[in-house]
Amino acid sequence: MSRALPKYNKRRVTFIGGAAAVALSGTVIAGFALAGETPDSGTKNARTLAGPGTISCPDVRSKLPAVPASAKAEVDRNLTLLNTQIQEANKRLVDTVGQGGPNFVQNAILGPLKDKRVSTVNRIATAIGRTAAKPQGLDSLATCTLNAAGTNAGGGAAGKPQAGGNAGNAGNAGNTGNAGNAGNAGNAGNAAAGTITCPDVRSKLPAVPASAKAEVDRNLTLLNTQIQEANKRLVDTVGQGGPNFVQNAILGPLKDKRVSTVNRIATAIGRTAAKPQGLDSLAACTLTK
Repeated sequence: MSRALPKYNKRRVTFIGGAAAVALSGTVIAGFALAGETPDSGTKNARTLAGPGTISCPDVRSKLPAVPASAKAEVDRNLTLLNTQIQEANKRLVDTVGQGGPNFVQNAILGPLKDKRVSTVNRIATAIGRTAAKPQGLDSLATCTLNAAGTNAGGGAAGKPQAGGNAGNAGNAGNTGNAGNAGNAGNAGNAAAGTITCPDVRSKLPAVPASAKAEVDRNLTLLNTQIQEANKRLVDTVGQGGPNFVQNAILGPLKDKRVSTVNRIATAIGRTAAKPQGLDSLAACTLTK
């Protein structure tokens, strides 16, 4: 009896030791699993950074002719601004993952970015053109593209991108007013969206030289067209985006377009008469509900 007891105890000790080893190894495995997991905030951040992709734009600097010394500072400043605009657009791309409908990125980020770039490259061309041949066609470099894996989609119930890219907009429960938008034609759409009003430019112009009249009239007509397009877009996008959607996606881009247009008007007049100053103060428009 006394000899059997140690053997029993030995087996028991061995079993306990094995159980401890299993428990310890389980703890180690669990430790490795926890170490490999990312906290919720980290997971969200990783998904955000990987999900929306990046915005790529044509290089403007390499397409420029020789820049006169007198224009170098202004050209460099606007080239830097082009880079800043891309950085801001990429940041917005990350910050708005899951917002809006299937055309949100195009309407709220790529479209406004293009408008800003058109204004900026036109300033570059104008600066060079003051003392050298003005480069043509730079605005063809304004359009940017989204390099993405198709995950920058409408948010689902949990705010995660939906499979299949932008088709997941059904989860945007906050945009309930948008469901009936298909039938809201004409005045009903305008009533919901409001209207955009802009300062009148024609009445603020000095006498227009005959040599500039055609160009000035063409750009005044363009100003009206821009307002009409912005009001149409206001109706078409009712319920999309966040609280700053209208400012960022409609009023901001409209202002950029109007700045370029009134600058062309001022330049046309200034070729044969005193160039009107301060017309760009008429560029900002407002939303009237």
